[in-house]
Amino acid sequence: MYSTICVHTPAKTGASILMIYTGGTLGMAYDANGQLKPFDFGQILQNLPEIDRFDFTLTVIAFDNPIDSSNVTPNHWIEWAQIIEQNYTLYDGFVILHGTDTMAYSASALSFLLKGLNKPVIFTGAQLPIGSIRTDARENMITALEIASARNERNEPQVSEVCIYFHSRLLRGNRAKKVESTQFDAFYSENYPPLAEAGISIDFRPALMRPFVTEATLQVQNHMDDRVAILKIFPGISRYVVESILNIPDLQAVVLETYGSGNAPTDTWFTECLSKAIQRGIVILNVSQCLGGTVLQGRYSTSKHLLDIGVIGGGDITTEAAITKLMYLAGSGLSKTDWQPLLTTSICGEMS
Repeated sequence: MYSTICVHTPAKTGASILMIYTGGTLGMAYDANGQLKPFDFGQILQNLPEIDRFDFTLTVIAFDNPIDSSNVTPNHWIEWAQIIEQNYTLYDGFVILHGTDTMAYSASALSFLLKGLNKPVIFTGAQLPIGSIRTDARENMITALEIASARNERNEPQVSEVCIYFHSRLLRGNRAKKVESTQFDAFYSENYPPLAEAGISIDFRPALMRPFVTEATLQVQNHMDDRVAILKIFPGISRYVVESILNIPDLQAVVLETYGSGNAPTDTWFTECLSKAIQRGIVILNVSQCLGGTVLQGRYSTSKHLLDIGVIGGGDITTEAAITKLMYLAGSGLSKTDWQPLLTTSICGEMS
C-alpha cells in the first residue's frame, strides 16, 4: 500500500512529475531523538525548499512500508511498472527513489518491462540519509527531478528511457553497475558513456540517448519468470557446484559469468554439464566478469567449446541486465527458439 502526496499547487505551469519513493537510504531522516526514520515527504518543501523554484508540479507516491533494496523482488518491479502505466498519461516524467544495492537490477528490469517508453524514468538514491549533514541525497534528488522535467527545443523530453542519476552522471539504466559502497560515485557504466553530466549546467548528450518516438505507445509486461540463476566461474570450481545449479528443478535459464572475453574451463566434465543442460532446454547466456569489454566466443580455445555446444554470447551486457532480460523473456510467453535472436541483439539499449 502507498499514499499519494501532492507537493506543488496547480499554479505551476511546467511539467508534471511523479516521484515514487520505494525505500532506501535517501528517504531516511533523523528525528528529534537522533534516530533514523522514514522521511515525511509531505514535508519535502520545508526540507528541500529548492524544489519550489522549479516550474513543475510534483506528486509523490510513498509506500507505507519502505523496502530495503536488498529485499526487492520481480514482484516489486511489476508493481512499479504498473504504477507508471496507470499514471503515464497524467505525468511528463517519473523519478524513482531506490536503495543503491539493487538499483542497477531494478533499472534494468524496468527498461525491459516498459516497452514503448517515451518519457523519462529516472532512478536515484543516496549513500547517506537525507538528514545527514554531508548527504548526497539533496543533489541527487533535485537533479533527478530537473532531468525528468527537462524538454528540448522541440518541446520533447530530453530523456525518453530508464536511467540512473547519481553523483553528477546520468547513466542508461541497463548499462549501469554499482561499483562503490563507501564513496559517492557509486555507479559506473564501463561499456556506455554517460547520457548527461551535471555541473554548473546539465550537459545532455542526445546522440547517446534513445530517440523520442512520437507514435510510441507504452506496453507493460506484467510477468517476469524468476526461474533463472547465475553461475559464476572461479578457479577450482567443482563439478558438484556446477551440477547443483544446472540441475535446479524447472530451471529455465542461466547467466554464465566467465573470465575475460568469455573464457571458461575446458575440462570435459564442465563442457558436458553445460551441454546436457542446453539439451534439456536450459538457455545459457555467457557474460564477462569484467566491468568493461565484451564476450567474443571462439576468439580463444577456452571459449570455442562454449560456442560449439550452444552457449549464447552476451556481448557487452552487464550481469544485472542479463539476468533481468532472461526473467523478462521467460515471462513473455515467447518460445525459447524466439529468445536467441533477442538475446544477441539490443531490445532497449542494453548491449552494443
